Amino acid sequence: MATTIVRAGQFRLFFFSREETRVHAAHPEGEAKFWLTPSVHLATNIGLSGFQIRQAQAVVEAHIQEIQDAWNRPFGG
Repeated sequence: MATTIVRAGQFRLFFFSREETRVHAAHPEGEAKFWLTPSVHLATNIGLSGFQIRQAQAVVEAHIQEIQDAWNRPFGG
């Protein structure tokens, strides 16, 4: 099950309940996944430019507390 956490600009941040602690950043042109620990860093990218990846990472970093809170609700912290 995918849980949407944030919509910011053209990005939608979400995670799947059966994945490790990483977040997906969907964009009309592609998608990137970011590990959240020990710091936010790119796990995979499909179709996004370097600029879009940097934008996506900035969105993830700006909403890191919301993402962590959303992850901790169903899975515990």
